[in-house]
Amino acid sequence: MSCFKLTWSSCIVFANPPTGITHRLQRVPNPGPAPAPTPKPKPGPSPGPAPEPAPPRAHNMTFPAIFAFGDSILDTGNNDYILTLIKADFLPYGMNFPDGVPTGRFCNGKIPSDFIADYLGVKPIVPAYLRPGLTKEDLLTGVSFASGGSGFDPLTPIVVSAIPMSKQLAYFQEYIEKVKGFVGKEKAEHIISQGLAIVVAGSDDLANTYYGEHLEEFLYDIDSYTTFMANSATSFAMQLYESGARKIGFIGISPIGCIPIQRTSRGGLRRKCAKELNFAAQLFNSKLSTSLNALAKTLQNTTLVYIDIYAAFDDMIQNPQKYGFDEIDRGCCGTGLFELGPLCNKFTSLLCKNVSSYMFWDSYHPTERAYKILSQKFVENDMGAFYER
Repeated sequence: MSCFKLTWSSCIVFANPPTGITHRLQRVPNPGPAPAPTPKPKPGPSPGPAPEPAPPRAHNMTFPAIFAFGDSILDTGNNDYILTLIKADFLPYGMNFPDGVPTGRFCNGKIPSDFIADYLGVKPIVPAYLRPGLTKEDLLTGVSFASGGSGFDPLTPIVVSAIPMSKQLAYFQEYIEKVKGFVGKEKAEHIISQGLAIVVAGSDDLANTYYGEHLEEFLYDIDSYTTFMANSATSFAMQLYESGARKIGFIGISPIGCIPIQRTSRGGLRRKCAKELNFAAQLFNSKLSTSLNALAKTLQNTTLVYIDIYAAFDDMIQNPQKYGFDEIDRGCCGTGLFELGPLCNKFTSLLCKNVSSYMFWDSYHPTERAYKILSQKFVENDMGAFYER
């Protein structure tokens, strides 16, 4: 049996659930309240692209390195070097990156890992760990281990052959040994403990594994599944701590029901936001925040924080004119309704005339400009906890 789906995942059909999958979650009797409707964006003419935001305020404290883990939001090209269909190493991806080079970033230019590193004064861009030819300086100032299509659910990366979170952690430990070889054990431990570890994942778990393929949706209610996701994320945080990381931030899930591909597939004829996905994102975010706060109380000399991105992202969707966006419900590439990855390429897809007026680059990922705004909000509003120690 075969089929075609407009998601990252290829269609899979199980006659029987994979071994162990029916026992890895504990069903929660009450799935929680029904999701509330997502408000419509306020009407009004857009004044055109807003002025570029000024650089965030500088702090006295610096970070020696930045480490990125998770999915395509922070993947700076790792998927270029693995066998997967989830790639962005071709134009028009990267068209606004320095020299117009596609690097495997799922965007028209830079992504959050780059902007955060730049705003913090670490370096202008964060290289992918798997990129050949990394220099000593590349490694000492941090790399990205993230992989497009990965997630907290171990099934999520398997379906699309992405790098699992467990493998990303193994790469991190391998990386630490390389750093020790460069600067010695004491200096390496300083870099790891004082560096900033950022984790972004969960969107693919919900959009693709749970709601996309419907495998988990049939087996478990959303309350059970988001509890499992949050527990998995918390376990990952503990493993980062055990590896030596002491400054760890987890960025929550955005209103994924409002990304163009979900509007197309689940929003009906009017392409409204898919309220069930937004509710699931909020449910996970709440559980992740609670779990991380509880874990943080048990870890000495460690800053472990949950960072809310949902509110800022939602404000951009509800008030696009405030940010100078003309289009918030379709991507710049092609029709903007379903193109992403291989479907967004220079041979088969047209491009919008003014990418800076679009919030989304393809039907799944924000534009460089949207990422820049969100990253600046993160650095200005959410970094305080990391400077308190």
